[in-house]
Amino acid sequence: MKSAVIVFPGSNCDRDAARALERVSGRSAHMVWHKETTLPEGIDLVVLPGGFSYGDYLRSGAMAAKSPVVRAVIAHAERGGLVLGICNGFQVLTETRLLPGALARNAGLKFACKNVPLAVTNGNTAFTRAYREARETEIPIAHGDGRFVADEDTLDRLENEGRVVFRYLVNPNGSARDIAGIVNECGNVMGMMPHPERASDPALGRTGGAAVFQSLLEAA
Repeated sequence: MKSAVIVFPGSNCDRDAARALERVSGRSAHMVWHKETTLPEGIDLVVLPGGFSYGDYLRSGAMAAKSPVVRAVIAHAERGGLVLGICNGFQVLTETRLLPGALARNAGLKFACKNVPLAVTNGNTAFTRAYREARETEIPIAHGDGRFVADEDTLDRLENEGRVVFRYLVNPNGSARDIAGIVNECGNVMGMMPHPERASDPALGRTGGAAVFQSLLEAA
């Protein structure tokens, strides 16, 4: 698997994501600065990492969505390439409309940082197939704007099409229908608020997110 991690001003999980990718694939990820206009040739997967791109000015992810490299990411997705947006990356994906809905301020207006139990609600995607028969996992969150919101028609469509892939078992932020992660219609773009890269190494004491990266390796 040949992967790229986009680096925005304010990204703080880019190296973590790159290490998680290298751990499963045995290959170093390309670190791509936000001002680049193209992606490395032959890329299978693009990761938009967590952090606070552009200091979360305007709205979380709004300015990053206008970065030059994001046009190349959109083109990659439209060609069927894999795209994973984690936390701030999920916010960027909704701002670009690669994914529906939006990420709003947490209910209670407090930053949430803790391990959360998740249900794997669709184990047949390019991002979740390695969970096999496991239907629950635990992955940490760290966000202030993580409450997924959408109109009822959009929420119904996500549910009916099996596009909700992770759901909070204990809702930490007020997300509609406990949604923690979704995929696009084609199933090649996923956004999730929990941080799988922070739960992918036994040395960290938790491995609940490792299957996300293993799934991508199998898909690629």
